[in-house]
Amino acid sequence: MGEGAVESVEILLVEDNPGDVRLVEEALQGTDSTLHISSDGREALDFLHRRDEFTDVPRPDIVLLDLNLPQVDGTQVLDEIRSDPELKRLRVTVLTSVPEEYASPELDELDANDFFAKPADPDEFMALVRSRVGDL
Repeated sequence: MGEGAVESVEILLVEDNPGDVRLVEEALQGTDSTLHISSDGREALDFLHRRDEFTDVPRPDIVLLDLNLPQVDGTQVLDEIRSDPELKRLRVTVLTSVPEEYASPELDELDANDFFAKPADPDEFMALVRSRVGDL
């Protein structure tokens, strides 16, 4: 999406913490975006591959990905995104409570576009989300 684009930004948030989901929803209020929410890695992969109940969903412009997820963790989701020819160019921003220095060493190899530890301050967290989506 570039300057002057009129299309809505499609965002897939992969997050199991309801409080963080609420903050992202608040951060995106008033923006030209559509937020899709997945609470675990398996559901996120079904969404991205358009399987099961997700056959008609749009391809997201960006994935906001937590690492600590039930079912399938965030590093596995990112690995699958980067190894799939149809998904590998997808913009992925890792937003996690895990500080980068403690994240899985494979994360660098998986090529996330951005990695951010979630700020403890809710306003900072919302500003971070708005800045990532605003870059599209």
